Amino acid sequence: MSMQQILHELRSYEGVLELAPTEGSEFPELAWGDHFFYYAPDGQVPTNRQPFATIVTKDYPDDQQSQLDAEGRWRINLHVGAERLAELTDDSCDPAAADVIVRHPVYGAMGWICVVNSGARTLPMLPELMRGAFADDQRRVERR
Repeated sequence: MSMQQILHELRSYEGVLELAPTEGSEFPELAWGDHFFYYAPDGQVPTNRQPFATIVTKDYPDDQQSQLDAEGRWRINLHVGAERLAELTDDSCDPAAADVIVRHPVYGAMGWICVVNSGARTLPMLPELMRGAFADDQRRVERR
């Protein structure tokens, strides 16, 4: 599943808000080119919670294990919760491996998974995981 296909899928969810900082925007330069997805039917970027999905295109200072600074590499990150994370991941997986569902190298303990350069191996599960992350975020917001 290409980054464009993933973006198309995430953008199709009713009530989703995409934050996609661009060069020169008020957001930190480090975030330029990345995508952050929230359930936010009011169209306002939430200030009290994390996104349910992100797509990053580069290494961050505290997150370099996926080697995203290499040409053509990107990563989708999804909050799936601790139980689902345990079902999906094996701690021995290399966080730089492409097209493998792994524990997020920084946020894994908080129930986040990630996939570098999704492809044929992760394609069957990724849409379900994205829909599940969205639905979980929607439930959390609607409970408030």
